[in-house]
Amino acid sequence: MSSLAEEIRHRIGDLSPAERKVARVVLAGYPSAGFETVATLAERAGVSAPTVIRFVNRLGHKGFPDFQAALREELDERSASPLALYGTRGYGSTPPRAQDDSGPDTARAEGGQDVFSAEVARTLRELPPHDVEAAVALLCHPKRRVVLVGGRFTHLLAQYLGLHLMQLRGDVVILPDRDVERTAVLAGLGRQDVLVVFDYRRYEPDKVVITELARERGSKIVLFTDAWLSPVTNLADVVLPSRVAAPSPYDSMVPTLATIETVLAGVLGQLGEKGRVHLEHSENVARQAGIQPADRRPDAP
Repeated sequence: MSSLAEEIRHRIGDLSPAERKVARVVLAGYPSAGFETVATLAERAGVSAPTVIRFVNRLGHKGFPDFQAALREELDERSASPLALYGTRGYGSTPPRAQDDSGPDTARAEGGQDVFSAEVARTLRELPPHDVEAAVALLCHPKRRVVLVGGRFTHLLAQYLGLHLMQLRGDVVILPDRDVERTAVLAGLGRQDVLVVFDYRRYEPDKVVITELARERGSKIVLFTDAWLSPVTNLADVVLPSRVAAPSPYDSMVPTLATIETVLAGVLGQLGEKGRVHLEHSENVARQAGIQPADRRPDAP
């Protein structure tokens, strides 16, 4: 399912000027702004109460209570943990065999294929083209340092993107775990930095704190998040949401990996020969330092 914030962003161009004012107030204070009264929202947006009602109707809701009910349901989804999902929707159960009892058990693989294929396709289809291009431009900017930070599991994705970028350009840093090193990097954030944040449901409070710090110092923010949108969204210059459905109670990072690969393809295309030269230099240094063995001929023993 799409988050209400994502839906508002996609449809904001179809709204009237007055309805857009309501949309901006809701997005600026999302999700808490959605639980205010019609009168309060109208006052904050500088519009009439009927305009607020027209706004939620335009989103397909029968009225303001229906809109708030959808928002409550979304918040339940946003805060769902693997433990909360365990045992629901068939998680933890053994699927039936795809053919018969004597044949190979292909149900799990086929189920995974169905889920992952659909989620990757939908994620790439829904990626905002402008945000993808903006992310590529920021990651390729020769005068900007790139600092990446992930979460409990998504630090692996931050490292994956960061290690690729290190081969293609200079000034790439993965935010360290140790306090002194971490503090040093954060203290050095400034106008020439791009902070790349990975934040997925159950969103981590430190990601908002780090992003606020970077924003105050003039850094640009690129956010990788899920369909419900991290609280960092309101601070980000670029937002790249991904689907997370999986045949298990754990959110899938497969669609996010596809998003990263898409961005990397754009980075390679934009850097062109500069990226190839940097990669060649990196590999030469690795060989000289004994980190990477020298290339062998195909027929070498």
